[in-house]
Amino acid sequence: MSHVEDELNSQPECWTRAARQAERSAAALPAPGERVAVVGCGTSYFMAQAAAALRESAGRGETDAFAASEFPHGRRYDRVVALTRSGTTTEVLDLLGRLKGHTPTTAVTADPDTPVMTAADEVVVLDFADERSVVQTRFATSALTLLRAHLGLHTDAVVADARTALSTPLPVGLDACTQFTFLGRGWTVGLASEAGLKMREASLAWTEAYPAMEYRHGPISVTTEGTATWMLGEAPDGLAAQVGATGGWWIEGRLDPLAELVRVQRLAVAVAARRGLDPDRPRHLTRSVILAP
Repeated sequence: MSHVEDELNSQPECWTRAARQAERSAAALPAPGERVAVVGCGTSYFMAQAAAALRESAGRGETDAFAASEFPHGRRYDRVVALTRSGTTTEVLDLLGRLKGHTPTTAVTADPDTPVMTAADEVVVLDFADERSVVQTRFATSALTLLRAHLGLHTDAVVADARTALSTPLPVGLDACTQFTFLGRGWTVGLASEAGLKMREASLAWTEAYPAMEYRHGPISVTTEGTATWMLGEAPDGLAAQVGATGGWWIEGRLDPLAELVRVQRLAVAVAARRGLDPDRPRHLTRSVILAP
């Protein structure tokens, strides 16, 4: 079993621990009414998008998400939350350094022996969700679970759905598709983007991701026999029928959207296996992007 398979299979236990960690770390996480920005790079950026949409829709305060390199320094925030598995990503550390002494910051990381421990004002360590794999799975979903639990939006049913996602076979033949499109709404738009990234990283698949209502505005033109469209969360009325009319696969997300992401992670590994690729050694990637001075 590859590292990424082993790590993605451990997610139900990691989510349970992350939810407990949310209670212990409440003081370091955004308070109701604070104006917050959540930042990250790559997978962590997509988790930031999901977390920001969840927080704002829950009425906890205005919340934005940015790639760390694109943070708008002209805006004022009460707190910036940085998601960084490695704790060494250059763009995140540079941003935290610029904010030091001006804007309170919290970092969520997996490694307590990295520069982020002193770069951020507060740190939440999810060391139980650290990974050997380059391809992120359990840290990303555990970080989002931490933030969902902090908002009171995590339940045991989510963990049960994750177990179902791991134990239920994927549709036969899905791994043979030539193109995959992932769709989301609200907080699951970020999950859809992450689903596409997982497929590209692990299996070099042609993937796209969109807000579900945008799919009719052009992207549906590539849908045909041998392509798959996967909805994370509740689909807009009529969309499943439209995709079905193209001859393409329609995969409806019936589990909690975060558990649906687990199913996509499994698909990425399956497609990699079908193509003779090693998901632990994705092309041109490293575990952390550290830029030379």
